[in-house]
This record gives sequence, C-alpha cells and structure tokens, in this order.
Amino acid sequence: MKKIAIIGDRFMLPDVFRDKIVEASGDGHEIRTLELPWPDVPMEHGYAVEGMDGLKEYLGKADDIVEFIGDAEILVTQLAPLSRGMLTSLPGLKLVAVSRGGPVNIDMSAARDAGISVVNTPGRNASAVAEFTLGAILAETRLIRTGHEALRKGEWRGDLYRADRTGRELSEMTVGVIGYGNIGTKVVRLLRAFGTKVLVHDPYVQLSADDLNAGVEHVALDDLLSRSDLVTLHPRVTEETRNMMNAETFANMKPGAIFVNTARGPLCDYHALYENLVSGHLSAAMLETFSVEPVPEDWPLLQLPNVTLTPHIAGASVRTVTYAAEMAAEEVRRYIAGLPPVNPC
Repeated sequence: MKKIAIIGDRFMLPDVFRDKIVEASGDGHEIRTLELPWPDVPMEHGYAVEGMDGLKEYLGKADDIVEFIGDAEILVTQLAPLSRGMLTSLPGLKLVAVSRGGPVNIDMSAARDAGISVVNTPGRNASAVAEFTLGAILAETRLIRTGHEALRKGEWRGDLYRADRTGRELSEMTVGVIGYGNIGTKVVRLLRAFGTKVLVHDPYVQLSADDLNAGVEHVALDDLLSRSDLVTLHPRVTEETRNMMNAETFANMKPGAIFVNTARGPLCDYHALYENLVSGHLSAAMLETFSVEPVPEDWPLLQLPNVTLTPHIAGASVRTVTYAAEMAAEEVRRYIAGLPPVNPC
C-alpha cells in the first residue's frame, strides 16, 4: 500500500486525479485529497515570496502544503509548490507527478538532491490550444470579432460585405507557424484541412513526412515573417525565444498581416506590437497570453479596436482535465510497479 497525496484545484479536480489513480492502480492505497482555489485565486510567483526562489508559478502556502503531504510517498498536483526548504521536511516523498507541461512549481535541483523523481504531462492541453488557435485565427480572418463588437453597440456592419473591407479565407492565405512541438504540429494539421499554405519555423526539429508531402515548408524566420499573411506563435519560452517578436521582427512581417499569440506572453514585446497595430503595419492581433497576468486595466492594447484578447484560457477544456489526470495516474502506476517513468523531468 502506498500513501498518495493529491493536491488539485478547481480546474484539475482532486476527485478526477483520485478516480484515474484508482482505475490505474487499484483502490488498495491510502489516498488523501486537497483542493486549492485556483483559478478563482491567482497563482503566486517564486520571486515574490521569501524562500520560494526559482518557482515560477504555484499556489499554496508552504507550511500548509508540507503539513498536508506529511508522510506521503507520492504527490500528484498541478500547482502545489515544492521549494528546497519544503523538501527537507518531506523525507518520505519519492515521486511527484505534476500535471503540467513543465514542473515550474518545483525546485528541480532540490528534488534531484533529495532523490525525488519528478514527472510531468507534456502535451496534456495540446489539442485544446490548437483548436483554440484555429478559433482565434478565424475570429480575425473572417471578422467575427469585428462584427460581434459592432452588433453589441447596435451597429449593423453591412459594409463588411464590401470587397475592400471583408475578410479572407484560409484557403487562399499563407500562415506562418513558429514552433513545431506538441501544439504547433496540431495547428499545422488543422490549417492543412482548410487548404492553407503553411510555413513553419523551428530550428530544432524536422517536418513530418506527412506535412512535407502536403506542401508545408520549413523556412527561416525572416522568410516566414515576410511571406505570411498571419503569424501564430507556439514555441517554448527560452533565453533564445524571449521577446523574439520585437520591433525588428514585427517590422519584417508582411504589411497588413495578423499576429496571434496563444503560447506565452514573454515571447512578445507588447509595446512593439502596440506600435505596429497603431501604425497600421499590422492589421490585427489576437492575444491569449501576456507578460503580466492579469493585465493592468489601463493596458494600452485593451483600448485598440483591432485586437482580440482572452484571459489565458486556451488550454482549458474538460478533456485536458481527464487526459492530464490519466497521464499522471499512469506515472503513479508505473512507479508502484517498479517501472521507469514515461515523462521524467
């Protein structure tokens, strides 16, 4: 029998974790659960709380989390923090399963020093984000946002049927996809279904044979920016990609192009984006993630009529909850069975 602590929240529900663990490993284990109030309460950041340095996003007070985990050998969570100081108080902990694309709430150096295995759930929300991205693209290219906002104000925008004002079809557009990972590959596949000409930039991967045969091109960044009617971001945040969309790269984009970011806020210089939207160099933007969240009420991009914004919800779907829980439960099953992990960190 293993002692398993589950710390979920109001998205990754503790009961879903528990049910999937029982399905995978049986009900002969001691399982206790705790629910954190996210997303109704915003996450903390490691730089803001003494002793939590190195943790990027988490929720929960250190003492409360340590007390709840107690003598558990296995922890399954999405947001609970584990700092170096906390781990010294948890000598029985051997496995941490984090239901996220990366263990940003864990001090990985401290976990390794303590001999604790950490696993995660890469690609858990890839399908959700890819679908959301297509929705974001269609909202801009087919003027869905423009028509909606006008009707909300009592304006009937029949002029949007004019040839010089109406939207474009994906079947006659070139779309540039930056990042060809779990999400980017799915976005490419969805775009292909519309007959879109797709360009991909990712210096670390090769295109699949299927995408190559379908006419997808792997190109340099400058080539992608200058040829694309719409550019959508999907890389991870690294020192190389931080602020990769800046004054220079926006200037290299095709005049009148559309910019979409459903990836991460730090990939983009939002002041530079604002300048390009105001000048008309870019025709529109759809933004789902931001460098500061929640965004300030007086943020300039909130005031522009050619911008669609959503509150970082692209990865939120019912399927994401169950799929991430299934992935975490499989890691727990493998640990209990003495098998190597699928997704070690």
